[in-house]
Amino acid sequence: MNLALFLVVLFVSFIIVRIGAIAFQLTGLEWSMAKFQALSCFTSTGFTTREAEHITSNPQRRRIASTLMVLGHAGLVTMIATLANTLRAQEVIEEGLSKPILPIDLPPYIVQLINLLIIIAGVYLIYKFFTNTIIARKLTDILRQRVIRRHKLKPISIEELSVATGGYGVATVRVPENHRILEKLLSESGLRKEDINVLAIVRKNETIANPEAGRKIHKGDELICFGKLENIRKEFT
Repeated sequence: MNLALFLVVLFVSFIIVRIGAIAFQLTGLEWSMAKFQALSCFTSTGFTTREAEHITSNPQRRRIASTLMVLGHAGLVTMIATLANTLRAQEVIEEGLSKPILPIDLPPYIVQLINLLIIIAGVYLIYKFFTNTIIARKLTDILRQRVIRRHKLKPISIEELSVATGGYGVATVRVPENHRILEKLLSESGLRKEDINVLAIVRKNETIANPEAGRKIHKGDELICFGKLENIRKEFT
């Protein structure tokens, strides 16, 4: 029972970290940064990097981080308790958990070894499940849609990367659905008239640097723009 509970808690912990990463991404963080910060918060690692400033400076992200920390502490305590009980061989023998596997009495150290091997195998399989590219992508898409559908977070479309003098800066823009520039060429978008220059288009796993005027903007594209930040906010929020 304790062994099964340990593996269930571990699996749920991976799910929580993935949901946390999705939540961070919906607030505007880049995906790799969102995953790292979600794991850092859940494990209470507390990396003091410049990336962490993106969390502490945003009220919505601070709430997400706080939730991850609380759940992380609860999950860690549960896993430690169940792991300790799992490796108590005498209790396992008394519960008869080893009998269905082998119809003989096993020494306590053998039961401990079997449990430890099951734990190692379980951790490895769960890790591979969440790091398998295809499975992880499908699971992430499902969780993202559920988070958005339940209105737990309102996705934002712009993340300011740096700010220069005069209100100019670089920003990553997630083009909202039904935006006027979708399926239009850059030359037809009118962004230049708003003092917004598109430096690159991020499409799935591809980055199109210095896109030509004849490049079309598709649904799901991210634009890395330079221009008047006030104009960018008005255009995409």
